[in-house]
Amino acid sequence: MKTRVLALVHEELVPPDQATAEEAANADWKTEFDVINHLRVLGHEVRALGVGDDLRVIRAVMDEWQPQIAFNLLEHFHGIPIFDQNVVGYLELLRIPYTGCNPRGLLLARDKALAKKLLVYHRIPVPDFAVFAIGQNVRRPKRLTFPLIVKSLTDEASIGISQASVVDDDAKLKERVQFIHESSRTDAIVERYVEGRELYVGLLGNQRLQVFPVWELLLTKLPAEAWRIATDRGKWSTKYQEK
Repeated sequence: MKTRVLALVHEELVPPDQATAEEAANADWKTEFDVINHLRVLGHEVRALGVGDDLRVIRAVMDEWQPQIAFNLLEHFHGIPIFDQNVVGYLELLRIPYTGCNPRGLLLARDKALAKKLLVYHRIPVPDFAVFAIGQNVRRPKRLTFPLIVKSLTDEASIGISQASVVDDDAKLKERVQFIHESSRTDAIVERYVEGRELYVGLLGNQRLQVFPVWELLLTKLPAEAWRIATDRGKWSTKYQEK
């Protein structure tokens, strides 16, 4: 059964109409092309809509084309990551089904400190942490022992993370927190560094969830002396393996 699918993508990542798989292979819009192309192969009618800083473009397409579902590929709105929940909230107000997480889930997951507090409530252990807001003096709580890792409180996908994110003294801690404040314009979260594995689990469904196979981000190419972390550059050149 053919479905009218509105693919919401960032305005700079709209695939050209006549793009080929070969052209998409090394393009920034490869993911968007793959999603749109596969939906069309499945027999659906798909229209890609570039979204930047104006929600009215969504309403205009809704009124004119009346899509039956929105395939949401947006990771920010107006360049601000935490605004992605507002776009999804707008889709709910328009009463159109959409793919991906609802705005409540995005709100909880985006704030790393809030997510950790929820895990602790459910008796799931997490590394000790502290949050340093922009403009706040960096004074390390005594319970936080080195080494520590410094991240943006709300950015995802390893943005802002490098080998320098792991610090082993107070001077480096202060310097890295300031770097996060200035580079990402977000608060910083500092947590005890725990070496481990990076695993990904996909879920599909609402009331009844389908759990997909676990994938692991392999860090085998890191130098022996490097911290075992996924950096914002290395993450996209590292291989994943199904477990």
